Amino acid sequence: MKNILLVFTGGTISMKIDKETGGAVPHFSGTEMMELMPQINELANLEVYDFGKYPGPHMTPELMFNLSEKIKSYLAEGRFDGVVVTHGTDTLEETAYLLDLTISTAVPIVVTGSMKNSSDEGWDGPRNLGDSILICLNPNSRGLGVLVCLNGEINAASEVTKTHTEDIETFHSLDFGALGFVEKGRVIFNRLPRKLEHILTDNINTHVDLIKCYAGMDDKFFRFSADSGVEGLVVEAMGVGNVPPPAFDGISYVREKGIPVVLVSRCPAGETLDIYGYPGAGKWLNKIGVIFADYLNGQKARIKFMLALNKTSDHAELKKMFEN
Repeated sequence: MKNILLVFTGGTISMKIDKETGGAVPHFSGTEMMELMPQINELANLEVYDFGKYPGPHMTPELMFNLSEKIKSYLAEGRFDGVVVTHGTDTLEETAYLLDLTISTAVPIVVTGSMKNSSDEGWDGPRNLGDSILICLNPNSRGLGVLVCLNGEINAASEVTKTHTEDIETFHSLDFGALGFVEKGRVIFNRLPRKLEHILTDNINTHVDLIKCYAGMDDKFFRFSADSGVEGLVVEAMGVGNVPPPAFDGISYVREKGIPVVLVSRCPAGETLDIYGYPGAGKWLNKIGVIFADYLNGQKARIKFMLALNKTSDHAELKKMFEN
């Protein structure tokens, strides 16, 4: 039997209803959770590591980076054929993408969670955990980067996003579709990830803000961000990469201070391009040195930006990281 490391970080999969508050709260350790899923132990030799009991919104970039370092230390031992990480779904895509960028290994790493807690009827935790272990056991999973699996769907960490607040079918790759699926114990892949890349660094620079554009937006948030000591800014622009003229003035202010700006779209799918030439449009943003990220959403672009800034502050190098 293969050896699989199970890393438990908390999230809904570890929760049950608290009698005092009436709401779901983190409760089970990894070992306690495995006692609720005895059938899982039959799949492989499983070793449990409890990283913490964090709800998704309590995860921070620093914690994500520490998690990456811990997983790398386990992989360096050479004992494990796969790693499964359980995580809160609210920030699961960010942690999965950070792991994808910072861990260079052919060993399968799968991030999973659940949309229902253990007190709910139809708790999806056991299935998701079991499916994730099966992915690690499949030889076709090697060298694909970090994967995400919930509800039987396999997605690349670099492509997947949470699309619904409650639905168990919430994680999808809107631009390119799923890599594959798990059905009745079979792991089936239909394609490879679009892009595999790594930013190997010894730390993370968290001084990166994320600002979303809206109709009638002015420049105040951009000026505040620039004046607060931010070292990088991600802007969720409208459409293919356009902002209101007053917002453009704010972005220009950020750039005049020498702060790099990465542009993504607030649309749930599609890339950013400089195809329009009216005031505030992509041509103007490109002219002042704004970096266009292709298919990344705002939260993923921020993760990548924080890692990139710890490697370099050179604008040309940053542009190359995001636009190639």
